[in-house]
Amino acid sequence: MLEYQRLKKNRRKFLALTGLTPKEFHMLLPVFYELYEQVRADTTQRGTARQRAVGGGRKGQLQTAEQKLLFILVYQKAYPLQTLLGEVFELSQSRVNYWVHCLLPLLKHTLEALEVMPERRPSQFALQEGGKSEAIELIIDGTDRRRQRPQSPEKQALHYNGKHKAHSDKNVVIVHAKTKRVGYLSQTYAGKTHDKKIADQEALCYPRHTILYKDTGFQGYEPAVGQTRQPKKNPAKGNCRRARSGTTARWRVSG
Repeated sequence: MLEYQRLKKNRRKFLALTGLTPKEFHMLLPVFYELYEQVRADTTQRGTARQRAVGGGRKGQLQTAEQKLLFILVYQKAYPLQTLLGEVFELSQSRVNYWVHCLLPLLKHTLEALEVMPERRPSQFALQEGGKSEAIELIIDGTDRRRQRPQSPEKQALHYNGKHKAHSDKNVVIVHAKTKRVGYLSQTYAGKTHDKKIADQEALCYPRHTILYKDTGFQGYEPAVGQTRQPKKNPAKGNCRRARSGTTARWRVSG
């Protein structure tokens, strides 16, 4: 069984399985535990009104708050089949299904309470860092994730990404260059949609003094920011890949 007390001793494995370091895990834990206790005080695991004191009945495998948080983080990071997750945590598939639906909302509320959830409203993104007078360095990029091949030919063509040779969905994300925190996550688009087209449709509002780094997938995207920086295309290859020799990329600056 995957146990928190053993896993926390191996930082590399902990990060690989949860997406968090042990230190970041402990930042989430108190808020997650408090929210869980609030829910448990009023309702039972079946969702009915509680009629006896908390703690009665049989004990499950996910007894501690650490184990519950570990369970839902592993599910989010690795997204395994519920049967496989049950084998890892020694739970039946039905109990895995129950805990996933129980703990996912709590994890979302925890991240919201700690104000680390990415903004989803384009018009509100500028307000996150709007109070700072110094320049803010941000990186914009498109991300693809594979999806099941659609049945209809029209949807197949719409979601097929020729670059990755797979059917996918796409989002545009904006990351803070210094902290590596995802500050903005766009709505989901079909995998064939161009990165710049998504950025244009989102109509993002940036902090005034932003320095925005972008790749050539955003060629021509010039929002109202202090400065945009984009690597120049390699004339020999016709793309923006950096040479494997490790030479420094040249950036085209606008603004």
